[in-house]
Amino acid sequence: MQNNYAYIALFATIGVAFTVATMWVSWVVRPTHKRTGSKAEPYECGELPIGNAWRQFKAGYYIFALLFVVFDVEVAFIFPWARVLRDMKSAGLGLFAFFEMMVFIAILLVGLAYAWRKGVLKWD
Repeated sequence: MQNNYAYIALFATIGVAFTVATMWVSWVVRPTHKRTGSKAEPYECGELPIGNAWRQFKAGYYIFALLFVVFDVEVAFIFPWARVLRDMKSAGLGLFAFFEMMVFIAILLVGLAYAWRKGVLKWD
């Protein structure tokens, strides 16, 4: 039993050592010259930068993107479920699996209704 923990400790040690070694090598080979003149400017496809680079964006864009990711992941869960639903039905668990997915979708629909009511989905 303790031998299994030795393997875990060995892999953890190798992982930490690899991470430290990689960071040390990147620190050693990095360029050390100072950035002056045009090197200090942000690159915009060869054009001179216009305005300040620190503009504020509406937080609604990020929330909208987050909602997209949540529902995209939902589809990633529904496809495998649909694939094994027939096997679950033959095992006598088809109705249980169906209602389980309906609960999952209902929870997501409650979240969507909440976001809709808060006005997150308005693209102003």
